[in-house]
Amino acid sequence: MAGQRDPIAIVGAGPVGLVLSLLLARAGLPVALLEAGEDISEELRASTFHPPTLDMLDGLDLATPLIAQGLVTPTWQIRRHEDGARAVFDLSVIAADTAHPYRLQAEQWKLSRLILAKLHAEHRDAAPRFGCAVDALTQDADGVTLSGQGFEPFRAAFVIGCDGARSVVRKAMQMPFGGDTYPETTILATTPFDFQDVFDGLSNVNYIWTDHPAFSGTFSLLHVPGRWRASLHTAQGEDVEAALTPDAIERKLHAIHPKGTPYEVLDLRPYRIHQRIVGDYRRGRMLLCGDAAHLNSPSGGMGMNGGIHDAFELATHIASVWRGETDLTHLDRYTRRRRPVAEREIIAQADRNRARMRERDPARRAQLLADMQAIAGDPVRAREHLLRSSMISGLRAAAAIA
Repeated sequence: MAGQRDPIAIVGAGPVGLVLSLLLARAGLPVALLEAGEDISEELRASTFHPPTLDMLDGLDLATPLIAQGLVTPTWQIRRHEDGARAVFDLSVIAADTAHPYRLQAEQWKLSRLILAKLHAEHRDAAPRFGCAVDALTQDADGVTLSGQGFEPFRAAFVIGCDGARSVVRKAMQMPFGGDTYPETTILATTPFDFQDVFDGLSNVNYIWTDHPAFSGTFSLLHVPGRWRASLHTAQGEDVEAALTPDAIERKLHAIHPKGTPYEVLDLRPYRIHQRIVGDYRRGRMLLCGDAAHLNSPSGGMGMNGGIHDAFELATHIASVWRGETDLTHLDRYTRRRRPVAEREIIAQADRNRARMRERDPARRAQLLADMQAIAGDPVRAREHLLRSSMISGLRAAAAIA
């Protein structure tokens, strides 16, 4: 096919772009991976890997070294702060459905570092070119011309945007990013203080209702090696700038546990929560993957995982077209398979998770907790719930789409 000697350009070397680069390189396709930053980002971002993601990474010989750097987490819970009442979901009930019946708590940059090392060792040409910021893309029938800072303009057979919420590739595709932004701001803070020492039965992943006025009804505690990540939602009417001051962060952490001495805060990051999705993941020879195509609430930890699943699906389709086994229209199957999963299984499910945790009415909370406890206590219903919340059901549904 025309343009076959040109590389496949991937814009963005986060975990999604890196996974895609490794997959394409292993399939024997030439890759040009461009990253505007000077190194792998170690900012506070995703930290939960779901079972099917670990299954996929196992095929790239990445699961075992990643697991060695994380916390195997066989349960997660929804909890009431004031009395510790909780619904605990045990992922062992899906052991027949996955080789990894647990969540892994590990910062996403650890996966990125592992892939970077593997690319340098096995596929150096597919390793990221740091300091390369794409400014413009011009598409024609046979390929795409890229230009920007840090590299000479070049032609690519395809361009894949893995460049996140502000995607340059999506803008070049003139693809509307439909949806909206939630009104609240979330503040992610990390601390070495071990909350498991002071809360009975705490899991490594905890979504928590609270009546404390420091929060707008909820916070979450997620454990990664050596530290806890606390999602500190601003209180009603609280100014974001004021909420980010050391005194305000201290008040919020002491609202979780009043330990009497100051908390050591290692990192701090505010962020807004979006629910957005493009109408099509492809326009000609330009395609989108991960956050460039869809954004969702982090509740449930599905954003990064969904992006990695996108990468695996797209790699198969790109390779087929590249080899001449199928024509360009075969790439439309990528949208048909992945977009419904993002819309119904990722965005909608994350939105439901968020709505449940932001419930303020005590009676309604009690009923929701009782319902979740009933599900968790019934192996059949628990399996169904965990297949969905672990993203396995969505992947199975997508695989059935022609």
